[in-house]
Parts: sequence; structure tokens; C-alpha cells
Amino acid sequence: MNNKGKVIVGLSGGVDSAVAALLLKNQGWNVEALFMKNWEEDDTAEYCSAAADLADARSVADKLDIPLHTMNFSAEYWDQVFQYFLQEYQAGRTPNPDVLCNREIKFKAFLDHALAVGADHIATGHYARISCDASCHLLKAADENKDQTYFLYMLGQHALQHSLFPLGGLTKPEVREIARQAGFQNYQKKDSTGICFIGKRRFKDFLATYLPANPGEIRTPEGQVVGRHEGLMYYTLGQRQGLGIGGVAGTDEAPWFVAAKDLQRNVLVVVQGHDHPLLFSRTLEAEQLHWITGKPPARQLSCQARCRHRQALQDCEVHLDNDEMQVTFASPQRAITPGQSIVLYQDQECLGGGVIR
Repeated sequence: MNNKGKVIVGLSGGVDSAVAALLLKNQGWNVEALFMKNWEEDDTAEYCSAAADLADARSVADKLDIPLHTMNFSAEYWDQVFQYFLQEYQAGRTPNPDVLCNREIKFKAFLDHALAVGADHIATGHYARISCDASCHLLKAADENKDQTYFLYMLGQHALQHSLFPLGGLTKPEVREIARQAGFQNYQKKDSTGICFIGKRRFKDFLATYLPANPGEIRTPEGQVVGRHEGLMYYTLGQRQGLGIGGVAGTDEAPWFVAAKDLQRNVLVVVQGHDHPLLFSRTLEAEQLHWITGKPPARQLSCQARCRHRQALQDCEVHLDNDEMQVTFASPQRAITPGQSIVLYQDQECLGGGVIR
């Protein structure tokens, strides 16, 4: 008996969203599915594998006997996510499009559409949990290894009140086993990694089609020229691969790593050794702050944080000043990267975060 209300599941073609739809149907929800197209592929190749993903989504919907709708959010994605992505790279930072895609597309454009057509909730295959009392809280998933709250920290109260995360209490192996028992052909499908719109292309080749490259010198902190870079936007802090630095007179054989970008002089600064002191920092500043409950915690805060998805949580002290925060870590952090997000936690709860400046 479908008596819980109507929920539209974002069905991506992957195993996670397929199991989310199955669980909700078994719980008595009136389930429909929606396949989102967020990128217009070029004519030569479908880098995003959208056609294969749609076929997998259709197969799951047929198996569950639920309607599958398709929506094209490419214009919204271009305006709200991709333009920002390009601006950040042009400014020498390394953005995280998944965070913005969740805020602007999945939990805004998709949510608005679902509510407009009479749904009570949307659901996705994200590994996270929601708990609501006077306000809604975003909690880490039971499977620490798959927890995706880092990518969801920009969600607000409206989104959480109308969202369901059926996989929050499950591990990935459990999800795959449920899919296998249900007869879903995608139960062994690999997780999508990387940025959809880039697909299997080299990142450098993709970015070069949108932004002009500006080659320059690679130098040591002391100013010694050790190579040439192809454009600062192609490199990120802590990067080792793709520097093309050969044997340099007067240096040992230790590998080189990106330590800084000097935008004024268009110089890429590199150091030798994975644990070089210039790769580490105990403090950072962040802006574009977002708090899940809608209001900031105390001005001074002891909590935990991560500066990248899957990083172990790090103890820190946070000082808030209007729309900026300063974070001091208990131990030095390697390759803190401007443009990425820092996300704060207390126990199981994700409090929110900001963009590293």
C-alpha cells in the first residue's frame, strides 16, 4: 500500500540510486524516477556515457515497474556550475564542481521540479543521513568509507526537509548484494569517478578548449628555473605527476611536487620530497560559508574538519568573523588547496563549511 507519499528518485544508472528506489518502494512510498541530463555532449563522442547510463536507469525502472522521466538541466548546469568552475581555474584555484552540482542541480533544480509536479520528497543514492527535530541535521553515513557529506555541506533546511537518503545506514557491499538479489543488471557497475563532463579525456585537453593556456617557468622557492609549465590552471597543490622536470644540476633524485602558484609572475613553485615543509600548513582561511541549520555556530569552535573527500577527520579550532573563518589544525595539513572546500563536523553531524581561500 503506497501511503507514505510521493517521492521522485534521481536515477543515474548506477547501483546506488537503483537500490535507493527499491528500498523506498518496499517501504511503501509511491516511487517515480527521474534521469537527469546535466551536460550536452559534443557530436564526436559521448564522454559522459549518458546513453549507457540512461539504458541502465530504464532497466531498473522497468524491473521496479515505476515511471522514469527524463529532464535536461544542461542550461542550469552551465550557468550555475560550469561557469564558476572555469572562473576558479582561471583564478588559479581548484574548484569542486560536485559540491555546486548538489546545491544547484540535484537539490535545487531537480527538487523544484519534483515539488512542482506534486512530489513530497526527492531521493538520491548518496551515502549520508538526515535527522530532523526543530531543524534538520546532516549526519555522516554508517559506511565511513563511502560517506558523502563532504559533497552535501552546502544543502540547507528546505533541501533536507524534502530529501531522503535511503542508503545512509548501509555499506557499499550490502547495497551491491541487495541489487544482485533484486536482479539489477548493474549490481557490479563501477562507481563513477572524476567529473562527468570531462569523462575519459585528459583534463588538460578539456580545459584547453575553454581557457587559453599561459605557459611559464617552473622555479624552486630559491628562484632556480627547473622547467616550463603549460599554464598554472593545469596544476594543483601537492601534485607530482606531469611536471616534466628532468635531472636538475645540484639536486638529488627526490620527486618534485607543486608547492605554490605565483599568479603575478606566472610561476609554478616546486619543491622536492613528499614531506617538504612548504607543502604543509596548520592554518587556512575560508569564505562563502554555509551552515546547514541556517545559522553559524559559536564564534569560537572546537571541532573536526576535512579539506578533501575521504580525508580522515582532523581536530581543529575555528574562529568565525562574519562570512569568513580561520581554521587552525592540531597537526599540520598537507597541500591545503584554494578553491576546495573545508567541511566541519561535530561527532556524527556535518555542520557546514566554506571554500578555502
